[in-house]
Amino acid sequence: MNEHSKSLGEESIPKLLRKLSIPAAMGMMVNALYNFVDTVFLGRFVGTNAIGALAISFPIQMIIMGFGTMIGIGAASAASRALGAKEIEKADNIVGNAFLAVAVIGLLLVTLGRQFLTPVLNLFGATETLLPMAYDYMNIIFIGSIFLTISMVSNNIIRAEGNAKTAMYSMMIGTSFNIIMDPIFIKVLGMGIKGAALATVLGQVLGFIYVANYFYRGKSNFKIMPHHLKPNYKYLKEIFTVGFPTFMRQIAGSLLAIVMNNSLAFYGGDLAISTYGVINKVTMFILMPMFGIVQGFQPIASFNYGAKKFKRVIETVKISTKYLIIYSTIGFLIIQIFPNSIIRIFNNDADLITLGSKAIRFITILLPLIGVQIIASALFQALGKARPALIISMSRQTLFLIPLVLVLPRINNLGLIGIFVAFPIADFMAIILSLVLLKKEIDLLHKTKEELIIEKV
Repeated sequence: MNEHSKSLGEESIPKLLRKLSIPAAMGMMVNALYNFVDTVFLGRFVGTNAIGALAISFPIQMIIMGFGTMIGIGAASAASRALGAKEIEKADNIVGNAFLAVAVIGLLLVTLGRQFLTPVLNLFGATETLLPMAYDYMNIIFIGSIFLTISMVSNNIIRAEGNAKTAMYSMMIGTSFNIIMDPIFIKVLGMGIKGAALATVLGQVLGFIYVANYFYRGKSNFKIMPHHLKPNYKYLKEIFTVGFPTFMRQIAGSLLAIVMNNSLAFYGGDLAISTYGVINKVTMFILMPMFGIVQGFQPIASFNYGAKKFKRVIETVKISTKYLIIYSTIGFLIIQIFPNSIIRIFNNDADLITLGSKAIRFITILLPLIGVQIIASALFQALGKARPALIISMSRQTLFLIPLVLVLPRINNLGLIGIFVAFPIADFMAIILSLVLLKKEIDLLHKTKEELIIEKV
């Protein structure tokens, strides 16, 4: 076991959490720049319809990322717990099976995604105006899906062994290339939305090469040999079971996008879709670093749970929650104070700025407390408890938000305002549910810790 892994069970929690979370948060923020930068450049160089096309494409990209995240988080949780229990061969087998699974799924995504692209875009609410641009963008994005999903799995596994900086560098390489090449491909070479997609895919390829080199040179704590790639039902089941809540959160987000895009088109047309596309990019940019903090939290919780160090697990939950609330409150204040300036980054269209400024304030009202739901879901995944993680992951978007989006606009002809008000109501209900389940699990960890102390005595 290398020094990175040993520190998970020995180093002080605040120091360890900062060491793992800061690079992960920076990496996730950089990762969020992929779509953020595409949206800014396309909004500036092509127009608001290009932003709408990205709004249609984004939930499909989230599904692609969902497969990588599902396998990555599932494998990271299982492998970390195995390392904590000093079951090294089991950890290597888990990682090997994760790579096998993501390679197969990545190839299927490339093949099936491009084959059925038009009906999929129509399903996600593409109008006649937005369909051609969305098709050009996603037709190229699907080519890079295999590189993206493998990189996402690799980065989760690298973080699972306590090496967060390498995962951060992987994401920074790809995004930096994307930021540099976006204006060149879009504007200078005149490729438009195709140029944005090409810059994104080439950045993903570079990130893939970086992590592949990391494993090939034997820098990882996991030593993957050919026999570790042999399919093992037990390990595959654990990977998919633990990672499934994250995948369902992505699917729920995509299902929400279908409802949102069609509702927005009905109540506000292409402008409303473009407006929500901008707001979605801004909120994702705020949320991604929060998921980075969680990615630093998960290997610590998983490793120490496997090592039966429950006091460290509880301390990690408390400190991580504090960090999330502080960060999200700062993001909330920036959005509430400067909504016009934020929307204007993407386009100077007066109607877009007016509608976007009003909507983003409604949508982010409960942003300071959203970290409670994120940490609760992450804790259950870290402990290998898929059912409560699934309930929390599905609650906000599927159980609460989608029904509210469908119902509220019809009440007193609220229309678009009803759609935007649905967000804080759904957030409030999901936060309450998360608090109840989180408290119950923390109480159980306290009880188990005390029982272990009694056994030792």
